[in-house]
Amino acid sequence: MGRSVDGYTEEARIRVGIGGWTFEPWCGTFYPDDLMQKRKLEYASRALTSIEVNGTFYGSQKPEIFAKWRDETPDDFVFSLKAPRYATNRRVLAEAGETIERFFAGSVLQLGDKLGPINWQFAPTKKFDADDFGAFLSLLPGKVDGRVVRHAVEVRHESFADPAFVQLCRKHKVAIVLAGDSSYPQIADVTAPFVYARIMGTSESQKLGYSKGALDLWADRAMGFASGGTPEGLSYASDSPAAGKAASRDVFVYVISGGKVRNPLAAQALIERLKDSGF
Repeated sequence: MGRSVDGYTEEARIRVGIGGWTFEPWCGTFYPDDLMQKRKLEYASRALTSIEVNGTFYGSQKPEIFAKWRDETPDDFVFSLKAPRYATNRRVLAEAGETIERFFAGSVLQLGDKLGPINWQFAPTKKFDADDFGAFLSLLPGKVDGRVVRHAVEVRHESFADPAFVQLCRKHKVAIVLAGDSSYPQIADVTAPFVYARIMGTSESQKLGYSKGALDLWADRAMGFASGGTPEGLSYASDSPAAGKAASRDVFVYVISGGKVRNPLAAQALIERLKDSGF
């Protein structure tokens, strides 16, 4: 489905993935038992359509590492990156400019077209301060070296379930991470030309992490967002859950936390359900 949003791909896509690719219990449940460590990204990137990288939250990576990830993955694969904690775990967010600049001046652009959204994750104790948060959003670059950069904010304090926060994110075209099946407040309002969801309700007792009904539901929700809608059954913080009318949107869904050993299987099951969706 075509779109005309500056700097975004012409075709809307639903991408589904997991957090990282090196969790040891995935050997034998997702990876073949005899698969070498150095082949795991190659394998995961062909079974899934995206991966959220958590390591960038804790420290920087060398340019050659990003280049290696780029070269080991298929052409249409995308990485989402967790932004450095030094930018978000601070009392005054407006003072994060130097950290943000350093992050983008580093090596992330080595990913090229495989650079997906940046997830700026905040501590559950961080409360909404409109002025400070607005100043922070103003620091996020729309483009770096001519390349469009997409941003999502993962807020985890109930004070953010506020129409003022939604409007602020909409002003800056920054997505609010949709927390699915978790104890964190759910803010499903669409504030950017894409949707970023992290679903956290898998269980080891379920063969595919989620029940068939739950997998069907999340697949339907992903298709609803991708089609430009705002699915029912989710929690919205404002009376206008969509940022204007959209013919279609990119959607990123990551199966995170929960019964982690089952997360790759849940992601694969979602991909299977979405195969004939047109996204």
